[in-house]
Amino acid sequence: MRAVVLPGDKKVRVEDRPIPVPGPHDVIVATKASAICRSDMSLYYGAPIVGGDAAEAGGVTPGHEAAGVVTAIGSAVTTVSVGDRVASYLAVGCGHCEFCGQGYLMLCAQWKCFGFDFDGGDAEFFMLPEKNCLPLPDSISFRAGAVMTDMVGSQYHVQKQLGVSGSTTVAIVGLGPMGAAAVLIAKALGARVIAVDVLDSRLHQATSLGADEIVNSSSADALKLILELTGGRGVEVAIDCSGNPAGQNLALDSAAKLGSVALVGESRATEIKPSEQLIRKLLTVVGGWYFPIGDWPEILRLVEEKHIDVEKLISHEFSIEEAEHAFGAFDRRETEKAVFVW
Repeated sequence: MRAVVLPGDKKVRVEDRPIPVPGPHDVIVATKASAICRSDMSLYYGAPIVGGDAAEAGGVTPGHEAAGVVTAIGSAVTTVSVGDRVASYLAVGCGHCEFCGQGYLMLCAQWKCFGFDFDGGDAEFFMLPEKNCLPLPDSISFRAGAVMTDMVGSQYHVQKQLGVSGSTTVAIVGLGPMGAAAVLIAKALGARVIAVDVLDSRLHQATSLGADEIVNSSSADALKLILELTGGRGVEVAIDCSGNPAGQNLALDSAAKLGSVALVGESRATEIKPSEQLIRKLLTVVGGWYFPIGDWPEILRLVEEKHIDVEKLISHEFSIEEAEHAFGAFDRRETEKAVFVW
């Protein structure tokens, strides 16, 4: 089979590899769609943000957002059949600790990550444990299913935590793929959305996804405008998807008293003012990462019942043989959400 390898230093190889052979509890899937995520770029650069020795060595096939059709199952598999349509759940846990018991497999001390610790979906076939195969109904495309496993799922869970609803005004800071998904989910939940970014192209996309107001923070005082749009009160919920210290501080500053802030964009360090930004406003601040596996049926229902056009999040499609160009263009931010398709 053809598979992508990212050895680091912005190098990309597409090479022939054997089709994996399933163990007793494993499932083999013929890939139909696999999305590029900003976290994949850490493998592209050679400095993986998650994963152990395998990720560091640069020989793992990337792609933690994948969907396809089951072609083979292990001898002990009972809940998945050949021919099933499935999407990938990226975290593999021990299955016995308190976090695995609650469905938060990515919080397991022994967790392994699909596409980082072991081969991911940027290949003609991928292998996952049976319990990591998320059922994908016929009504949802493989492209949508792949994107739903990270961006949509993560945003659904964090907005569910913060109680986003029709009575909520949400400021979304940073409108890359994750921020675009945040707009889509917030609108599906009925919220009023204020979208903030420095790029007009991303603001235009946010409008097409349903954002009620847009703010270009490179040419205007974003905090001032958000306060004007909310009668000086601030927003009930602010979600930073930029990972940029300025964006994170804007989220904290724009949140109303007794409001909530989610920090979703990955970052290494940010300087804040706890007394002014958090304590005196009694803010609730959460980290947004991935979703517990038990949320998947709710995510499917929301997408189906609200007729969410998840594919609107996808800006470009590539074949696996175009991987070098695809990763390079994504790195240069010439694409937003890019997906390999078969």
